Amino acid sequence: MSTPPGTESGLDLTALEAITEAVEGGAGLPEVTRAAARALGTSLVLVDRSGQVLAVAAKSPADERSLMGDAPDVEVVELRVADTTVGRLRMRVGSASPMMVRLVTTLLASEVERVRAPEQASREAVAGFIHQVLARGFESRAELLARAEELGIALGGGASIVVARAHAHVATDDGWRARVLMAAERGARAAVPAAVAALRDRPEVVAAEVVVLVPGADEDEGARVAEALRRELTAGLPGHTFAIGRSRVAADPLLLDRAGNEALLAANVAEGDPENPVLAFEETGAYRLLLPAMSEDPAELQRFYAETVEPLVVYDEQYATDLVQTVEAFLEADGNVAGTAAKLFTHRHTIRYRLERVRELSGLDVGSTDGREKLSLGLKAMRVLGIAAPTGPAAENAAWRSRDRQKPPRT
Repeated sequence: MSTPPGTESGLDLTALEAITEAVEGGAGLPEVTRAAARALGTSLVLVDRSGQVLAVAAKSPADERSLMGDAPDVEVVELRVADTTVGRLRMRVGSASPMMVRLVTTLLASEVERVRAPEQASREAVAGFIHQVLARGFESRAELLARAEELGIALGGGASIVVARAHAHVATDDGWRARVLMAAERGARAAVPAAVAALRDRPEVVAAEVVVLVPGADEDEGARVAEALRRELTAGLPGHTFAIGRSRVAADPLLLDRAGNEALLAANVAEGDPENPVLAFEETGAYRLLLPAMSEDPAELQRFYAETVEPLVVYDEQYATDLVQTVEAFLEADGNVAGTAAKLFTHRHTIRYRLERVRELSGLDVGSTDGREKLSLGLKAMRVLGIAAPTGPAAENAAWRSRDRQKPPRT
């Protein structure tokens, strides 16, 4: 059987030439992807490593939706450059030879890397700058402003910080934090085009945490960014909960590290109120008094939490009880047992038993002014440190959710 003109060993060289011409001509990823679809004789969706769609070559919107789903005839091929995954190709299983698929995907991987490399480099440079600002890594105002200017960020008039934290309550993949960052960037720039964002990686935080730098001296711009983040994150990431904190404006950019701590404190406090996930530092009330301890001596704050509320948190996690919630409700009810019982829809005898268990575990008697004050400060320290109560968003991996949940020694 003779080989068709323009082919060798089953490879359609004419189709491959169309891809290389699109690459060499700088036609862009959409045209390169369409040429690849023609070469393979099938529909394609090209996505980057975080799952963002870069280009589509499909017969119809319905065909595109099907490609993005888990249909049995959809194959997902990783696009790699050396040892790095740069994207994925979602394609219908077609009649193209494995060699043809390999050549086409190699060409696509190289083009994705070429096109996206400057954007990635810019994002990494911005992230490095934000992290250096938060770590107070600049020796002078002039040095900080010069570096900001290199990146196209104008900080001469000051800036504010917004921290957005996302907790996933659905199955996630390796790219979910990058998707949180992209959603945050979209929201922030829609509100203030000059805003820049970066992921903040803290080993003690299992959530995705994004820091947004909002240039300018206008407090309202920070507020608009925070609200835009809430809308964009909620719309773009179903199955997640969010906490968003906003700092005051730092007129001197050398004080942006303090602004970062203000935004972080506000986000930590916002964790306790899922119905109102956006909070400004100035709205945190008495929590503001703990900012110096959080910024300068978090170990002391941790020790105070350990001496007051931590035994209750551990007990709740181990036995699926509600001691922390009961103390919070009791303090909000001004120490009234009947009011606490009504708030928690629980019998007064149960409330009294729980409060006695609190005294046994913590050594603090809610019947005394000193005991109530220490427990109240302990709860505040817990929130400021970003430690959620067992019923909060951060408790998704808590021990009380495990199959080995135990019953409390008394009921």
